[in-house]
Amino acid sequence: MTVTPTAPTTAPVAPNGAKPYLVVKNLVKEFPVTKGAVLQRRVGAVHAVSDVSFEVKPGETFGLVGESGCGKTTTGRMIVALEPPTSGSIVINGEDIATMGKGKLRTKRRDMQMMFQDPYASLDPRMRVVTILREPLAIQGIGNKKQQIDRCAELLNDVGLARGALERYPHEFSGGQRQRIGLARALALNPNLIVADEPVSALDVSIRSQILNMMNNLQEKYGLTYVIISHDLSVVKYMSDRIGVMYLGKMVEIGTGSELYSQPAHPYTRGLVSAIPIPDPDVERGKDMDAPKGEIPSAINPPSGCRFRTRCPLAQQLCAEQEPPLRLFGPNHLAACHFPLRPPLETEAA
Repeated sequence: MTVTPTAPTTAPVAPNGAKPYLVVKNLVKEFPVTKGAVLQRRVGAVHAVSDVSFEVKPGETFGLVGESGCGKTTTGRMIVALEPPTSGSIVINGEDIATMGKGKLRTKRRDMQMMFQDPYASLDPRMRVVTILREPLAIQGIGNKKQQIDRCAELLNDVGLARGALERYPHEFSGGQRQRIGLARALALNPNLIVADEPVSALDVSIRSQILNMMNNLQEKYGLTYVIISHDLSVVKYMSDRIGVMYLGKMVEIGTGSELYSQPAHPYTRGLVSAIPIPDPDVERGKDMDAPKGEIPSAINPPSGCRFRTRCPLAQQLCAEQEPPLRLFGPNHLAACHFPLRPPLETEAA
């Protein structure tokens, strides 16, 4: 049995008419809030993700951005089946993982892997690198011991580390090297989809570009499909073909990086873009700050209608009474706002 990487089944960059590899539809995740030490009873729920839908084509990179607590990480964890959804569907290559049994889901995990945010916490400090990288191969029953070790060395080469690193422990590496090991582990089973949760937020600025460029190179080599989760719009714009903006569990805008930067339709997106720091101090001091004011409302009791209305400078009574639907502002540009920054196209999204 061989464990060498298989040839990618999809092109690195899919044509516009390609069938989506990942389809997230009406995804909902609620965490119960209980009261009582012995006889616990449910008194509410944290509405972490509320009716989120989007599609990702083969070989595409889809970015998810938003403030802390917006639900982007929970969405990513549901995509790789680390969290079960309350309702909705997650279809990966034509199969809904939300309804799969445990046995079939275990096999399906080969196709989807996660790259975690903290390279210090995501690697077991008591395990050598070779054991960390062999673990997914052993669990899935792929290859014998020698083949698995050879595959581990090949994975390290892919992420720019020497074979000698196999016998070292995680604490002997820098943060950037640990993140490389985390990516190597995600690649071990030749997945088609990788969800990267804040892949560079814990790293020095000088190391970030190395990791991002390496991820781009590996995507081209293996035909990977990425979902990149970050609060940093500049990182997501650099990596992503399209970006989804989330606020308090809702998807408020979807579009390309250039559209969201130059022509945002939602006030929240404009606020995120204006909050990106500019290296020139004079330009930074002189720019208009449209960053959202005030505190994020509680996810236990979110505002009625548009959830952003309590912080939106354009909010009116309609925003409290009706939830805005996603409307088209371009061929691949959607936003959910009653009073957008620019007029929508006549046709509304279904």
